[in-house]
Amino acid sequence: MVSAEKLYTLESAQAVAAELGRAGFDDGIVRHGVVAYRLVYRTVDPHGRPTTASGLFVLPLSSERRLQAVSFAHGTGSHKDDSPSMSRGEFVSAPAVAHASAGAAGVAPDYLGMGKGPGPHPWMDVTSESTASLDMLRAARAFAPRTGHVLERTVQVTGFSQGASAALALGRALQAGEDRWFRLGALAPVSGAYDFGGTELPALLAGRLEPKSGVVYAAYTLVTFNRLHHLYDSPGEVFRAPYDRTVEALFDGAHTGEQLMRGTPGTLDDLLTAHGRELLAHPTGPLVAALRTTDAVCRNWIPRTPTRLYMATGDEQAVTANTAECHKALLKSGVDVPIVDLGPVDYHGSRHLGSNVAATTAIVRWFGQVRAQ
Repeated sequence: MVSAEKLYTLESAQAVAAELGRAGFDDGIVRHGVVAYRLVYRTVDPHGRPTTASGLFVLPLSSERRLQAVSFAHGTGSHKDDSPSMSRGEFVSAPAVAHASAGAAGVAPDYLGMGKGPGPHPWMDVTSESTASLDMLRAARAFAPRTGHVLERTVQVTGFSQGASAALALGRALQAGEDRWFRLGALAPVSGAYDFGGTELPALLAGRLEPKSGVVYAAYTLVTFNRLHHLYDSPGEVFRAPYDRTVEALFDGAHTGEQLMRGTPGTLDDLLTAHGRELLAHPTGPLVAALRTTDAVCRNWIPRTPTRLYMATGDEQAVTANTAECHKALLKSGVDVPIVDLGPVDYHGSRHLGSNVAATTAIVRWFGQVRAQ
């Protein structure tokens, strides 16, 4: 723990229901008011060096002293404020609030470089997402007694989109005993790009993603992976003019999603050079090694706790073949994990975003059933 700041209190279940409703989430799962804190804590960067990160910690206003934590890993954002502890009553913070309002302790890491964390965000770096998530749990456990609560050993883990891979990585770390206190209790990732190199990037290049989403994800991949793994010497090798002079700056954590949309073209052909497309289509060298780690979240392990994979029919951003590949990999290891198809859910015209809204309600209820067993 470095610091803790009370952000807001929603005194009643009615106040929480109104807050979730404004964010577009179901208010039928609310049982308690909540209090929300921003925690800043020590962790490590992708190279193992000391750094700090932040996250949202939400507690129910109930008489229960001992609480089970639910860790929620959020989806992709570009601005530092696109993170749970920086957004109230919005898409990225609503799931943690929803779980707390149902009686759990909601723990939502912002990730490295997001929220109050220094430096750029290492997007889709599953290793640092896992360490940031685990260290956020440790910070929450250290802070909880100041609020009159104690966090139990068992943790239920969920996450959406980018956070689905982070959730699987955290679940694996907890099951492997990487923390001396916390243990995995249930696992429910939602709409992840679990097979990022083998399924998601080919779908992106084939035009099976919503076009603008494909452009943004291609740019984000090349820029952020280059920071960690040195894929190119000059942006002009992978990005066409004029974007070779501007795209990298869009992912500095200070540009909004709207600025990112305005600053990128409408098609991959306008964004990528022939070499840039080839690098994504047939990765070599450092990118191969990086994708091997990113794509391993479902491979060569068996969750020993209740696990479900959630997805939405016709997801336009994380193609559902990712979920099928994750299921296949887990089945190969020896466990037949149920896939929960949420149907053609919608949030502001997006089935991908809609899956987070629909899954939050379903997972709050399912986690409640698991806790009651």
